[in-house]
Amino acid sequence: MSLNRRRLARAMALGWLAATSLVPARALAQFTVFDPTNYAQNVLQAARALETINNQITALQNQAQMLVGQARNLASLPYSSLSALQAQVDRTRGLLNEAQGLAYDVSKIRSAFLTQYGTVEPTHGDGALATRAEARWSAAVAGFEDALKVQAGVVEGLGASRDQWVALIDQSQGAVGALQAAQAGNQLLALQAAQLADLLALNAAQGRAQALEAADRVAARADAKARFSKFIGKAGAP
Repeated sequence: MSLNRRRLARAMALGWLAATSLVPARALAQFTVFDPTNYAQNVLQAARALETINNQITALQNQAQMLVGQARNLASLPYSSLSALQAQVDRTRGLLNEAQGLAYDVSKIRSAFLTQYGTVEPTHGDGALATRAEARWSAAVAGFEDALKVQAGVVEGLGASRDQWVALIDQSQGAVGALQAAQAGNQLLALQAAQLADLLALNAAQGRAQALEAADRVAARADAKARFSKFIGKAGAP
């Protein structure tokens, strides 16, 4: 190295020392030395923290999906056929309560059979026998009329029952959860029960009419026997 170059290097070194002597110690502390090992550890810790956060997010998403599934299973069916079924049952019951003549009452039936359908003594006059026959005929006609009314009411209710059946099937197929499916199934069972109740009412009304007609025939024979006995008694009198 030549003399000039040595002087230049010495001057630069002295200048740098002079410059650093003018810089405060706090400013010199701000110059950070890069540490690869520390940097790698920091990156690894950040990656682990990110993985933990991702796992927590996944767990929260699974819990949210589980809650959504539970909410669907617990969701109530947004349809009810109860009012329509009650209306049909009440209508059939009302028709039965409108029974004419001999009503659906055990005590009244027992009393009627004692006075209108029971055996008669030969001492009964023709007027009494005619009154008995008239009451039985009226009861028989009323029984058939009541049976026809109940039958008509049941037939009229078939249209409403069909609408309810179709609606409940649609609700059952579109159920989003177990509770909705169960409620739709329960309402279908209730609809079937209401239809069975209508059939029982119809059978009761028809059976009542047939029973009144059969009882009238038996009582008519008893009346005829009483008349015949009375006629024979009069004929054999001196």
